[in-house]
Amino acid sequence: MKKFYARIIINYLRGSLRARKPIILVDDSPASERVIKLFLDGGVDFVKYHIKNFEESCCTELPTTKPPAVIAVEGIFRDETVITSYIEFAKQKKSQVEENMHTDSSFW
Repeated sequence: MKKFYARIIINYLRGSLRARKPIILVDDSPASERVIKLFLDGGVDFVKYHIKNFEESCCTELPTTKPPAVIAVEGIFRDETVITSYIEFAKQKKSQVEENMHTDSSFW
């Protein structure tokens, strides 16, 4: 059992575990379109989820969450300026992981 957890930790530190993509809750507003464009321009992978799909496929609407909103491992981001900051953070994180993968593979 210890070997299993050790392997998970080593893979995490090497960056070889798959990261979870952020989920963008959107509607038909111009703000949602701008946020989607920011993610695409930033090269950050994401999953787009239209708020109406939630209302139709589940039991009710989301009363406290107004699109655009980003649900990520790091937290929930609701304001467009905060979402922009998150995208910058995600780009830096992605470049660090790619850099670590490059340096790790050069020693093997």
